[in-house]
Amino acid sequence: MTPSDHAAAAAALLSAETTGVQIGLLTQRHPQMTMDDAYKIQTEIYRAKLAAGRRVIGWKIGLTSKAMQNALGIDIPDSGILFDDMAFDHGAVVPKGRFIQPRIEAEIAFVMKSALSGTQVTREDALAATDYVAPSIEILDTRIQRVDPDTGNTRTVLDTISDNAANAGVVLGRERHAPDAVDLRWIGAIVTRNGEVEETGLGAGVLNDPAQSVAWLARRMAQYGQSIEAGQIILSGSFIRPVECPSGTDIHADFGAFGVVDLRFA
Repeated sequence: MTPSDHAAAAAALLSAETTGVQIGLLTQRHPQMTMDDAYKIQTEIYRAKLAAGRRVIGWKIGLTSKAMQNALGIDIPDSGILFDDMAFDHGAVVPKGRFIQPRIEAEIAFVMKSALSGTQVTREDALAATDYVAPSIEILDTRIQRVDPDTGNTRTVLDTISDNAANAGVVLGRERHAPDAVDLRWIGAIVTRNGEVEETGLGAGVLNDPAQSVAWLARRMAQYGQSIEAGQIILSGSFIRPVECPSGTDIHADFGAFGVVDLRFA
């Protein structure tokens, strides 16, 4: 793909976000596209949002479980950018029509007290740079069709990365915990939709340890001259499958002693 192709794809995705009308699969339009192309499209979205006055508040890490990686035929996670207009309060109501096909995932969020950067960052480095950890919900959306209606082809990880890793929102619970106060591998959640249990999982599903996921992000960003900054929120990765959230959905994520997160879709 050429730089103009990257810019055009980013513009189409931004238009889809605004209009609520999905675009077709980028991998079908550009069958030779690579992961570098996908992140370049994401970078074009980043630049456009900054130019429009948005502010980066953090990063999300996706595809951290073996099940999701195997389903997509990859062996590494992906990442996306959190912007200030993506933040929702615990117990918030998402306005009807805000998203196209919203889904949610339960995650452990890291809020950083210092910058984290470098190609040799370790789990211990990630924990040392963390101010606190908290229960969270990530809101996903897709500005790209999940399935092409004519061919039946499904979106790939390259489509998803281009679409800012399907990132759409973040909700932090009110509870705050020191990063070394609990074994994050054993932090789990029971996620209910309209009062019925939909998904459960444990933090160990995230690269064996959510702190490892944060370290991976810092190492990946260093390859592109970037770093995690103090004050940023890092969504370490989901340990449940995405839960569909059509209009009228009430979500309750119960992390036990770690806390709760509630969200409603009008």
